[in-house]
Amino acid sequence: MPHLPKKFCKTLTMLKFQKNDQIKITAGKDKGKAGKIDAVLGNGVIVGGLNLATRHQKSAGEGKPGGRIQIPKPIGFGKIALICPKCSKPTRISFLSEKGAAKVRICRKCKAKI
Repeated sequence: MPHLPKKFCKTLTMLKFQKNDQIKITAGKDKGKAGKIDAVLGNGVIVGGLNLATRHQKSAGEGKPGGRIQIPKPIGFGKIALICPKCSKPTRISFLSEKGAAKVRICRKCKAKI
């Protein structure tokens, strides 16, 4: 296996953002828009329909036409905020770990478990 930079080698056991979380983008060209996380990568998240880049695709034969296609690019963790399911506000996340229990994500505004 080739050596990867440190930013791609994060352990994805308990991140602040998880798949299917509702988020709001706080910086960049899509600032203020909300969406659902499709995938969590080591360097950011992919949100369907947001942060799209245009790729010029060459035709790969008769069945696959070429043209300009829109592909989603990752958004950095620092440019998004989780929308709390209880209070419906963009919030930061803290963690609560009790003895013998799993680590739980907590909303910083309403103190609800996420």
